[in-house]
Amino acid sequence: MKILRYIFTPIYRIWFYILVTVPILVLFPILLVSILKEAWYPFFFRLARFWAAIILFGMGFMPVVKREESYKRGKSYMFVSNHTSMLDIMLMLYVTKNPFVFVGKKELEKIPLFGFFYKRTCIMVDRNSPKSRSDVFNRAQKKFNQGLSVCIFPEGGVPDDESVLLDEFKDGAFRLAIEHCIPIAPMSFHDNKKRFPYNFSSVSSGPGKLRVSIHKTISTKHLEIEDKRRLKDQIRNIIWTALKKGV
Repeated sequence: MKILRYIFTPIYRIWFYILVTVPILVLFPILLVSILKEAWYPFFFRLARFWAAIILFGMGFMPVVKREESYKRGKSYMFVSNHTSMLDIMLMLYVTKNPFVFVGKKELEKIPLFGFFYKRTCIMVDRNSPKSRSDVFNRAQKKFNQGLSVCIFPEGGVPDDESVLLDEFKDGAFRLAIEHCIPIAPMSFHDNKKRFPYNFSSVSSGPGKLRVSIHKTISTKHLEIEDKRRLKDQIRNIIWTALKKGV
């Protein structure tokens, strides 16, 4: 069985990249028009959700969402979750109808075709540049003013050690949420690492359920910047507890 998985995994990954690329090629003219004006971003976001659904279902995944709360239409949130797989991007898009922009590492803009739209629609950060990190706050403010939400994976990247259930969180998402009085909307992705691990050499368990726990939002209205560590620990504990329980 293990031998079959080792043979299956590279083919499965190639199929993933085909599913990522082909819809972008087919929709390229519409996608290009949708990013010409910032006011048209919600339309681009709907296309992105359609793209994400094609990938998830094309890979044989079935999202199963458990909600403790539904998001209010037209309200801005700071979406956060654990980060273990390339599927995290697609799953976040699939389960979230409120238009949001990702804050992600600048290196992703180098991915052919995907990177073209990524750098034009996301808030990119170069973690080696203090100026780049400070620019994130200005750009996020602009997005919130437009009625959009923001998504950050607060671990800052996928842990190299796959045995790590949940890495330590960075401060950025929580500082942003407090400074702009935006509620935190935490989620737990239970199966992405198992179904489709981030490292190319890791063995994938293949098609199946992708369970998502959407937790209650946490208000930041009465918090000060000094509270960011307590808020960070609170959110991390919510996600960690759900992952540990497996529900």
